[in-house]
Amino acid sequence: MLTSKQRAALRAAANPLEPVFQIGKGEIDATLTAAVADCLAARELIKLKVLETSEYSAREAADILSQATGADCVQVIGRKFVLFLKKKKDSAFDAVLAR
Repeated sequence: MLTSKQRAALRAAANPLEPVFQIGKGEIDATLTAAVADCLAARELIKLKVLETSEYSAREAADILSQATGADCVQVIGRKFVLFLKKKKDSAFDAVLAR
């Protein structure tokens, strides 16, 4: 669980990021979940976008994917959301989370 200061620092770090995945008309299935998990393992902090044609709201998609991957939902704003999953070793965000 992230504190409010950690969440604020991660939001600041995610601000310049472009969305890595777009969630469209299809369901959030095992393939998408596995791809998001792989991306989180590589990058730790990712931004995703929910298209207008999707049957999910950004909050619903964030909750489903964060629960499926074990990640923390950092922020949901509009149709975009940010997920964070800290690496066990050599995390780039150790300094941010130490606050």
